[in-house]
Amino acid sequence: MIKKVKNAFSSNDNDYHSELLDPKVLTRGEHGISREGISDNALKVLYRLNGAGFDAYLVGGCVRDLMMGLHPKDFDVVTNATPDEVKGLFKNCRLIGRRFRLAHIVFGREIIEVATFRGHHQSNQDDKSKGASELGKQSQEGQILRDNVFGSIEEDAERRDFTVNAMYYRVTDFTVTDFANGMQAIKDKRLELIGDPETRYREDPVRMLRAARFAAKLDLQISPSSSEAIHHHGALLNNIPPARLFEEVIKLFASGQGLKTFALMQEYELMQPLFPQLSPLLKDDRSKEYQFIEKMLINTDNRINTGLRVTPAFMYAAFLWYPIEEHCQKLMDEAGLNHFDAFNIAMNDVLHRQIQRIMIPKRFSAVMRDIWQLQLRLPKRFGRRAYQMLEHPKFRAAYDFLLIRGAVEGGKVLELADWWTEFQEASVDQRKNMLVKLRETEGGNTRRPRKRRKPKKPTSS
Repeated sequence: MIKKVKNAFSSNDNDYHSELLDPKVLTRGEHGISREGISDNALKVLYRLNGAGFDAYLVGGCVRDLMMGLHPKDFDVVTNATPDEVKGLFKNCRLIGRRFRLAHIVFGREIIEVATFRGHHQSNQDDKSKGASELGKQSQEGQILRDNVFGSIEEDAERRDFTVNAMYYRVTDFTVTDFANGMQAIKDKRLELIGDPETRYREDPVRMLRAARFAAKLDLQISPSSSEAIHHHGALLNNIPPARLFEEVIKLFASGQGLKTFALMQEYELMQPLFPQLSPLLKDDRSKEYQFIEKMLINTDNRINTGLRVTPAFMYAAFLWYPIEEHCQKLMDEAGLNHFDAFNIAMNDVLHRQIQRIMIPKRFSAVMRDIWQLQLRLPKRFGRRAYQMLEHPKFRAAYDFLLIRGAVEGGKVLELADWWTEFQEASVDQRKNMLVKLRETEGGNTRRPRKRRKPKKPTSS
């Protein structure tokens, strides 16, 4: 029997009481979730954990999405089994994470994430046991640095971020336990934190990004209290490790609702801690920089929502393009460098500064560099260069990038984008005529270069 939760959170010197959680058990007829909508592999994990005598539930986003009539991409399981006990039940299990210990059950391309019920952190004054700091640790600002304190399902529900994510589906009786009135929040289209917003954002500043993402993705309104605190604590994102932010940013803008998410990020001034070089260029929503990001996100949303693939490299390349151009111009003006040298230095400088905030893996930063460098090569089309460009493995990405630039900047950039569009669709003869016409209009040298004469061998006297 689940009891009402009246526990207090304890987080170092900042103690607070959560809102009173009032668990409601919803029957199959009340919540409408069917096993047909649940991954077969997730069901296998639930059944095996239950068969071994452990409690196990689907939790979080997958339950929320199923109740909203959506199709979850991932299925997360929570249990009273420890990570080591989970690993003992599944040969295809691997344990990950130090800050937050998890079990990943691997079924080919699908991974079922299994977490142990999280408990409350005890204050330093209350718990000075030898292993306490190894299990749970918080900074002086209240940020959770290590979170391997295990507890009960009631404590785990209190530790969830938003009320819509504190719903637990149990396969043994097909019930959903709604701890924080999440079903009503869905009906009201309201996104609300569990507990005191300021404390919860301090515990994990990434919750601010999640608030913007969920509000955009699920068409929810962030509650006034949860919303107000974001305006005052955006700078806390500077404390998040750059490696963690890479995945979070992809989730933000590759959800199919990237444009709406960007609007919320701007509203809450959350772009500044993520992209400090870009943010100053986004103050005017009529600027080319702002319009470029908008058009890139519209293009990305369209691709995702029609089942096409997107690469994070394209998005990151777009976020940093105008900071590179601005820095390049500054180097040309102040150091007297030519455009080619200034551009390459600017590219390295901007990328180096960005990875201090978001760690971009080399497999993506290499593609970003190709996209940027090809913007300088695309105007050079004489001779065999145009044909060689078409064969470049990153031509399509660079061309799509150029199309967005052309739509925003117009002028020569738009003419160049239109030329490449026509050149790709033209026949062999039409392509030859296009290149001849290009030489004539741009005043290129149409004569073949003269062959150099070999120097005569000196004659012996």
